[in-house]
Amino acid sequence: MTAKRGEGPGGSGAFERRLLLAVDAKGYGGADAVTQRQFQDGITRLLDEAAVTARLDRAGWLTQEGGDSVFAVLPETAYEPALIDTFMRALEAGLRAFNQNRIPRARLRLRAAVHFGPASPGSNGFVGRAPVEIGRILDSAALRTALDESPDAALAVAVSAVVFHDVVKEAHTTLREEEFRRVSVTEKEYRGEAWIWVAGTGPGRPGTEPDTTPPAEAPPDTVPQQSAARFVQNVSGGTGIQSENATVTITQTPRTAGDQP
Repeated sequence: MTAKRGEGPGGSGAFERRLLLAVDAKGYGGADAVTQRQFQDGITRLLDEAAVTARLDRAGWLTQEGGDSVFAVLPETAYEPALIDTFMRALEAGLRAFNQNRIPRARLRLRAAVHFGPASPGSNGFVGRAPVEIGRILDSAALRTALDESPDAALAVAVSAVVFHDVVKEAHTTLREEEFRRVSVTEKEYRGEAWIWVAGTGPGRPGTEPDTTPPAEAPPDTVPQQSAARFVQNVSGGTGIQSENATVTITQTPRTAGDQP
């Protein structure tokens, strides 16, 4: 919902709720100048291409750029499911194509965050609670760790609680609720929750809580493994199984000349 311009004590454009996107590249600071330039070009191009695929009006985005990072306030007509679903899938596909045949340290890997809330242009950036919150989510240790724990992934996305509950949980995307992991975000003055999706992973893989189901017990009559028991020949001709604790003897009846084999 967007307030009509000119309404409210702040005057024109003082209060608007918008869809927000923030992205940042992993390892940019440690890259050489050539790689940094390639990363900057790649981020700009891939965001443009993903926006076209998702039918999001890229020209209408208000952006604040910082080398390896982009913060964008989307138009009020932006369709939230398209940004979370189609856009992110297209961005991940573009990243994989960009990274093909590149050495690991030259691969472009992104963290992204999506939020919805009050944001307005200021004299030196954007003002409002939401731009601060999305910045804390993007820089959170939880999102950084999620990407670190999935070395083959090119994109890790964190969505705020309002976005997750209103869009993902309500099944407005092809991304399923169980593909996200809930995390706590504690960064500077911000305390909140976010839900993380790591592209290319699924339930039971990095980006989800580990399976803590205990392994099934072996049946009681299972023959011990060779490492825990060894076969020995009984002095009476029988065969025994000698374990570390006991020997079980299986008696064999001696054959006579008339017995059939």
